[in-house]
Amino acid sequence: MRGPRETRVREVRVIDDAGEALGIFDVREALNLAKEKGLDLIEVAPTAQPPVCKIGDYGRIKYEQGKREREQQRKQKHLSEIKDVRIDPRNGAIGENDLQVKIRAIQRFLEAGHKVKVIYRYIGRAITHPELGRLTLEDVVQRIGEAGVVERPPILEGKQLILILAPKS
Repeated sequence: MRGPRETRVREVRVIDDAGEALGIFDVREALNLAKEKGLDLIEVAPTAQPPVCKIGDYGRIKYEQGKREREQQRKQKHLSEIKDVRIDPRNGAIGENDLQVKIRAIQRFLEAGHKVKVIYRYIGRAITHPELGRLTLEDVVQRIGEAGVVERPPILEGKQLILILAPKS
């Protein structure tokens, strides 16, 4: 006895390897047609009435399908990527030119559509003056201006002050 899911399909709509509709055939006839051509019978629309099958090389079709998927993946834009910019001040302060280089990098990342994590690392006893890091990060935010928005304000995590900037939409 057959269960409710084991319904047998007796007829299928057949499409040949050139894409031409051949008509509705019995499943065994369709399989014989495919074997005569040295190809496979591939079910492409199982929910249609009657189901649609295509005569073709199964390996080649799977290869082309994978190729299309890889191409789509490559074209997708990865919006959730977070770029890191580290500010490591020596002697409690960072030089003006060094800061300008970091700000240009941040602006480039924001213009490309990436989020930016700005990390101010306290080295040695500099942690005793956390206000220096906050002032530097506030300066960075002011200089960025219209390029980005503060997504998360500066938060002290261990010996690092972390600020997250997002591109302005």
